[in-house]
Amino acid sequence: MNARKSCVGRQRRVDVGGFSNLNDVLRAYGEGNIFGEAHGDGPVQVLWLHGWARTSADFSAAATLLARDGIASLALDLPGFGASPLPSSAGGSALYARILEPVLAQLGATPLVLVGHSNGGRVATALTLAHPERVKALVLSGAPLIRLDSARRSPVAYRWVRALHGRGLVGEARMEAARQKYGSRDYRNATGLLREILVASVNENFESQLDQIIAPVSLVWGANDRDVPLEVAQRISAGLVHSTRVELDILPETGHLVPSEQPAELSARVRRLVVGP
Repeated sequence: MNARKSCVGRQRRVDVGGFSNLNDVLRAYGEGNIFGEAHGDGPVQVLWLHGWARTSADFSAAATLLARDGIASLALDLPGFGASPLPSSAGGSALYARILEPVLAQLGATPLVLVGHSNGGRVATALTLAHPERVKALVLSGAPLIRLDSARRSPVAYRWVRALHGRGLVGEARMEAARQKYGSRDYRNATGLLREILVASVNENFESQLDQIIAPVSLVWGANDRDVPLEVAQRISAGLVHSTRVELDILPETGHLVPSEQPAELSARVRRLVVGP
């Protein structure tokens, strides 16, 4: 499949361990609507998927380290972020997985190591479930695949306004004011279609589907991750009963943003899955 190789005129310099790499400008992949950064030479072996309101730049340091070891990878800007435009309709991770299918086709038949951080972990998991034959291994960091029972419910005042709004008794201005007051930062910052996508994504729960995953899975978690606490990783690990190998690595003094906080640790675990111990 021939993809449109458009450039958007952006470059990023990354310095890792004395190794300086000036990456190519972003290029279009798939059907020309998904942009990403290619790192290294040769066939792509690793596909990086970033979190909500982030970009492919989150993986630049880790991908540069892999490139130094001769492992080529591709970090994508997911639809609605970075250079990639919004999808035409709302949906969650399954929609994003379908949008990325042409990218997988373009990369060839060789199974890939998928790396998903945060919301990108949802998309990587959806791809693994939909196309297990394309996935050599799955790496997840801070991925909210499971909704905890202890998750904070919306305040009563917000639910009251929302109910009245649904009945046409409260106007959109007051409803939006309530969203801004009580919603999460991501929810407040998102508008229109992007907000609909966010709502669809955060309401997903993969716990009942984890036993369908056969590929090896590496969970790389920050010990101090408050956005997606360690309990989520532990429950994911417990649910992967048919995976050929499950590893849970807890990184001390690390928060939610593992790719930027611990790029060397992340790349080491990805490398191990690509080439073996």
